[in-house]
Amino acid sequence: MTMEDLRAAEHFISRTARLIDRHRFAFHFSSGPAAPILSALESYRNVDGGYGNGLDPDLRGHGSQPIAVETALRYLDELGSIGRDTAADICKYLTRVTHSNGGVPSVLPSVRHTEAAPWWREADDFAGALAPTASIVGILHKHHDPHPWRDRATSFCWTRIVGINWTDPIEAMGICTFLQNAPNRTRANAELDRLAPMIRAVVELDPDATGHVHTPLDLAPSPDHIARRLFTDAEIDKHLDALLAQQADDGGWPINWESWADTATNEWRGIITIQRLLTLRAYGRIGSSVPAPIQA
Repeated sequence: MTMEDLRAAEHFISRTARLIDRHRFAFHFSSGPAAPILSALESYRNVDGGYGNGLDPDLRGHGSQPIAVETALRYLDELGSIGRDTAADICKYLTRVTHSNGGVPSVLPSVRHTEAAPWWREADDFAGALAPTASIVGILHKHHDPHPWRDRATSFCWTRIVGINWTDPIEAMGICTFLQNAPNRTRANAELDRLAPMIRAVVELDPDATGHVHTPLDLAPSPDHIARRLFTDAEIDKHLDALLAQQADDGGWPINWESWADTATNEWRGIITIQRLLTLRAYGRIGSSVPAPIQA
């Protein structure tokens, strides 16, 4: 990726992205500070310990939703640490909204009474699910944030993973995040090997495919990710080439699904653009001259 391409992406972020994502771009690619990201993230946080208020662009309501908690944890993970108090508040919220089966759903029934994408407003299954429970638990394990909720949800994830017969790309990404960080490394590696054919079957291996597809780079956003071994070097290289080619004339990356609102489209494009840049950097497709994040 050339410096001109990166500058074009920066201009796109400045024109289009949310304030929090502008700060994220600065942190990752201009040695910007972490504090503004934390301050911006607080504006999405609710008194119940959860997150809402449009942190997920498809959920515009004020109330907290589990999938927004996953997004918040991913942003905090990018900064390198999650404060113990923040993790504890998040787990208290998750304890309150956990289904009797031990997991959390992506959204709660309250979504029906807010501004949200049609696929969320029309949701009718609010049982605990691997997506987003597995991702949330995986990130909490990565940062060694202990809490009774995390441990109970870990058992839920293992039970669901062991019994799984089929999956989908979103669930597979959650599973891989969990297996990447689960403390029992022998068990995690064995489960990934067992699930490998199933996961590959729901990932789009053709780098030229269009539509709402998920690629190997969505599951393995960095070379050290546990999901990286599911794909050959040739497959990864072809998708990295395709990723570079997908940068639009305005400097950002497109979304590959049909959006429901112009605001959501622009916000998602900012998120996706940073995600694509982070993947390209992780795989060495962005030059070392670009400033790296300042380590706390």
